[in-house]
Amino acid sequence: MPDPTDAPLSDLYDVIARRRDVRAEFTGEPVPEDVLLRVLGAAHAAPSVGHSQPWDFVLVREPGTLDAFATHVATERDTFAASLPADRRATFDRIKVEGIRESGLGVVATYDPTRGGQHVLGRHAIADAGLYSVCLAIQNLWLAATAEGLGVGWVSFYREPFLRELVGAPEHVRPVAWLCVGDVERLQQVPDLERHGWRTKRPLEQAVHAERYPG
Repeated sequence: MPDPTDAPLSDLYDVIARRRDVRAEFTGEPVPEDVLLRVLGAAHAAPSVGHSQPWDFVLVREPGTLDAFATHVATERDTFAASLPADRRATFDRIKVEGIRESGLGVVATYDPTRGGQHVLGRHAIADAGLYSVCLAIQNLWLAATAEGLGVGWVSFYREPFLRELVGAPEHVRPVAWLCVGDVERLQQVPDLERHGWRTKRPLEQAVHAERYPG
């Protein structure tokens, strides 16, 4: 068993601890192409059900496309804000939900359920296993970006049909995430939603159970 004080292993845990969902810290400096390819390579190395690799990554840099998506997200942000009680809305109003223009690069991670053909090994009983695979690729991307000194922000305030059309994906392809990727001034030590009082972190002991789910 590896020694936990070994540098590569400790570096991995450090990257996991430093990872943040970035919104306001992007500098706008372009990501060097070799760095971006390493990050995307890490995403593409993720495990996938039946080795189907059902993901694609659409790189969006055009200012017009970034503006169109940012406008759509702002509308969805307002929709969510309007659904909140007054006290929660006051808290939410302080939270920035995207860095679309500031990052200058959007990576749209998509899921193609037809990838791998009709008989994807391991997906017959769990239809969402392919979607889980895309999420693993996103996590790989996020950790690799953090290790490279980049920030990543997952934008979820959008309607899937809008984003699908925006990037020209076929009807059967699902846009799983818009990831703002870019150079950052720094990574916050405390996650934004904790800093702004939206939600506190759940202790590990509350999430770990022996033998059966608590009832």
